[in-house]
Amino acid sequence: MTVVTVGVHIVDILARPVEHIPEGQDTVLVDQIRLTAAGAAAGTAVDLVRLGNSVVTMGAVGDDELGDFLLAVLTKRGVDVSRLARRAGEQTAASILPIRSDGGRPSFHVPGANLGVTYADLDAGALRGARAIHLGGMDVTFGLGDPAFFALLDEARAAGTIVTMDLLSEMPDLLGMARAFLPHVDYVLPNESQALLMTGATDVAAAAGALLAEGPRGVLVTLGASGSLVVTADGAERVPAIKMEVADTTGCGDAYCAGFLTGLLHGQNVPAAARWGTAAAARVATGLGSDAGLTDLDTILSLL
Repeated sequence: MTVVTVGVHIVDILARPVEHIPEGQDTVLVDQIRLTAAGAAAGTAVDLVRLGNSVVTMGAVGDDELGDFLLAVLTKRGVDVSRLARRAGEQTAASILPIRSDGGRPSFHVPGANLGVTYADLDAGALRGARAIHLGGMDVTFGLGDPAFFALLDEARAAGTIVTMDLLSEMPDLLGMARAFLPHVDYVLPNESQALLMTGATDVAAAAGALLAEGPRGVLVTLGASGSLVVTADGAERVPAIKMEVADTTGCGDAYCAGFLTGLLHGQNVPAAARWGTAAAARVATGLGSDAGLTDLDTILSLL
């Protein structure tokens, strides 16, 4: 089943466990350092492949060494990168993530080439032929807020393509701009903070309802250890998290999106697909990085 992911592509450099940043030129020994393909498009693309999907990814990276690495690791993971644009003289987006022993993840981030992605960078033919399209980080790739792209998404949806959207930032201005996509997607998957910031609501249920009123078929708000809230025209349902030993929460949102979308493509209803997403996120939380612990669909389903 061909899925196209569109949006943010990042190289993550992760270290764990990190309890403090050393002063001066002191050195702290850690157990593990890892580089991964991450971001709401790239990380989700890797997870979708692990769950058995054929995936093409679109967006932009720089022509630097980090870009070389990102293309190489995505290709190694089975993602088609042939439509990923390279920007001469620009930096590939990257994050440095010192992971605390409780799985928390402060970050140092450079957005790089993601900020310049536009509709002209996308392969419209591949998008029209996709079984599903996942929009990852439309609040950051705000150049995609283009009427031509909206029209293509509407055309694809009318032909039966499923369109999902995840977000990246927690900046109210950027999240506000991302609301323009809501009438053109089927499902939006913000975290709790993003949902509240996008709507100005004071509780998650009200925020989800406000987002649903703007056009999508469903809103799935991820709540960390509290699971997720699934809201559709049929009502609201809480989906509990699966208890696992947490090593790192990086990429759990991307894994949730990948599991949810895979569930939909396998004919699951929305709450059941949300459980697939919950299981995928639980596996990723057990290791370091956005694809850690995620091996195949059967392993995910065994958690359910």
